[in-house]
Amino acid sequence: MYFEYKDSELNALLRLTDSVGLITEDASIKKGLIHIIWNRTNTPVTFYVDDLPISLAPNEITTTTYVHLVRFDRPMPELTVVSFNREFYCINDHDHEVSCNGILFMGARDLPIIPLHETEQQKMEALVEVFKDEFETRDNIQGEMLRMLLKRLIIKCTRLVKEQTYGSSFDHESADIIRKYNVLVDANYKSLKQVSDYADLLFKSPKTLSNLFLKHGSKSPLQIIHERIAIEARRLLIKSEKTAKEIAFDLGFDNVSSFNKLFKKVSGQTPIAYRAASKSREE
Repeated sequence: MYFEYKDSELNALLRLTDSVGLITEDASIKKGLIHIIWNRTNTPVTFYVDDLPISLAPNEITTTTYVHLVRFDRPMPELTVVSFNREFYCINDHDHEVSCNGILFMGARDLPIIPLHETEQQKMEALVEVFKDEFETRDNIQGEMLRMLLKRLIIKCTRLVKEQTYGSSFDHESADIIRKYNVLVDANYKSLKQVSDYADLLFKSPKTLSNLFLKHGSKSPLQIIHERIAIEARRLLIKSEKTAKEIAFDLGFDNVSSFNKLFKKVSGQTPIAYRAASKSREE
């Protein structure tokens, strides 16, 4: 299966495919593609994002973005993937419409794993068929129709993540504070490393944030900062030849020992040991 829409004037791209190899190349990062990945098969699938295993059971959905490094073992699994770039639909510019940043995409949190129950599965299957039909309809409003369908898909997935993560009784204000915190950390982790920095940006006290995250079973605000730093460090260790000292400087640390200590606390290995283990897995 392969459907693609391109607008050469805007450099916009939307793609629906089951060829997962298309999202594993560095070219995908250069294109700035965001991916919604759905396991429509009857068997679990495991792949690697930033060298960490991600398992998708049948009828589970996850997402990756252009900042993630994705790797599949061969033979490649058959997963349904919707891919798009900023020029087709900017999740930042449209965040007020879909409220997906920090929940479905980006943000300093684990990748979402969205199980689809039978009713939701049927709805998603129907939406895929509508996508296919629109990809084959060539007229002057095709791009806008596809954007509407993508927006609908994003909203449906975001709602499911909110309900499954926070529960149906979780108040929207608290969910939005956590979401905004995740987005702020994602944008500022290199320069702001204290919970108090983000509390100021959200006009909250550090204690209020800590209590909010604790109440709703999330990782602590400080954990989120540390894990976001470690995620970027792992990417640099895998994909660059930079030393631990150079990476520490890139991530805003004044000395490499502080970076090494944080990385080992989060990842369980020193940066040098992590790089060596990663290279051995690739051989």
